[in-house]
Amino acid sequence: MTITHLVTHSGGFHADELLSSVILTRLFPQAQLVRSRDRDMISPGEGKIIYDVGGAYDADARIFDHHQRPGPLREDEQPYSSFGLIWAQYGRDYLAALNVPAEDREVIHAKFDHNFVLPIDLLDNGAMEPSVAGPLAVLTLPALLGSLKPVFDDPSPTADDDAFMAALPVARVFVEAQIRNMAAKARSFGIALEAVEKAGASKILELPMGMPYRSALDKAEADHILFVVIPRGKDWTLNGIKLSGDTFEQRADLPAAWAGLSGSDLEQASGVVGAKFCHNARFIAVADSRDAILKMADLAVKEL
Repeated sequence: MTITHLVTHSGGFHADELLSSVILTRLFPQAQLVRSRDRDMISPGEGKIIYDVGGAYDADARIFDHHQRPGPLREDEQPYSSFGLIWAQYGRDYLAALNVPAEDREVIHAKFDHNFVLPIDLLDNGAMEPSVAGPLAVLTLPALLGSLKPVFDDPSPTADDDAFMAALPVARVFVEAQIRNMAAKARSFGIALEAVEKAGASKILELPMGMPYRSALDKAEADHILFVVIPRGKDWTLNGIKLSGDTFEQRADLPAAWAGLSGSDLEQASGVVGAKFCHNARFIAVADSRDAILKMADLAVKEL
């Protein structure tokens, strides 16, 4: 069946139907996006996908609302918004449309659902308070997308629709960036894991390029690795490894004598010709060659 109309409600908008529209307009680019509360338009029919409006959830009839009682729930009984319903139904097709490799789609589908879709669902249903983000609450994605709504005294009769259509490409950038990064992490895992295996008992991991590597360390239980060497343009970097994504603390810091030094001062302090820079916080150092950065890495390990 050809999808000819993507139908959501008119008036003010929220993140859930806006993000649903990102998914659906990618999959059905020739379909007309309609914002309406007309009873005939928001009722299931040939060629229509209806979401966040209509008072029913029936995937076979292609209607995906969550405002009715009882509303649709996930297996763990957390509530869906229209975004969660659309992602559950069309997310895998969306990943295919973005050329995510087939072997990675299921994992990325689940990860995106948990990390990105579920918070939108919970916020939209009032099952999570915006205040959980603390002082960053005004910088969450739903808040930022909401800021694109027209101001209260905009006199244009099409203000809501115009704002929705202007916000759509902004929302698309965030969704596709998340998917792109998740796909990249999936690609990097095998490369990083091979590098970890090659490092063996060494406390230094050398990667062929900058890439996510933490999941490979965790998979290999390589807690002994303390520093990472990575080429960066014509230079090479020596990096500390954070204890987790929630802290700046590292498994090990670079030598205190190097902190904040650059050029000849760092060469003198380290004894390594080609040493160029060490951050004052001791989480990264730079050298002009692989040989120089590996010497710095060996010294950093020996001084622990």
